[in-house]
Amino acid sequence: MQFGTDLRNARADLIETAIASGTLTIRTGAPPANCAAANAGTVLATVAIPADPMTAAANGVKSIAGTWSDAEADATGTAGHFRIHQGATCVAQGVCSAVGGGGDMTLVTTAIVAGQPLNIRTFSTTEGNA
Repeated sequence: MQFGTDLRNARADLIETAIASGTLTIRTGAPPANCAAANAGTVLATVAIPADPMTAAANGVKSIAGTWSDAEADATGTAGHFRIHQGATCVAQGVCSAVGGGGDMTLVTTAIVAGQPLNIRTFSTTEGNA
C-alpha cells in the first residue's frame, strides 16, 4: 500500500501531538521490548519537551525544532535508549547514539556526566509507505 504525501504528513503530525509537552528521559542500556513494558535502565537525563517540539512535516518527515536540552544531567553513565512519556504512559522509545552512530536520537556523546548539560542534536520520524 502507498500513501500520498498529505496523508504521510498528517500521520507525522500525530506523533508530534503525542509527544508535545511530554517528558523525555535518556537511560542506560537497551530499550524495553515495547512502550507498554516497564522502564529499564538508570535515568541519566530528563528533558521537558516543548509544546511545539518539531518542524512542519515535509514528505512524511518531522524533525526536532531547535534544541531539546537538560541543563544538568541527573546521573553519570552511557546513554543507551530514550523514552518519551505523557504522564506515566510511554508514547515512544528508541536507541540513543553519538553523532554518526545511527541511533533514533543523536547526542553529542553517549558518555553522560551528572551535573553537565545535555543537548539532543537530532531526532526525527519518517512515515513510510511512500
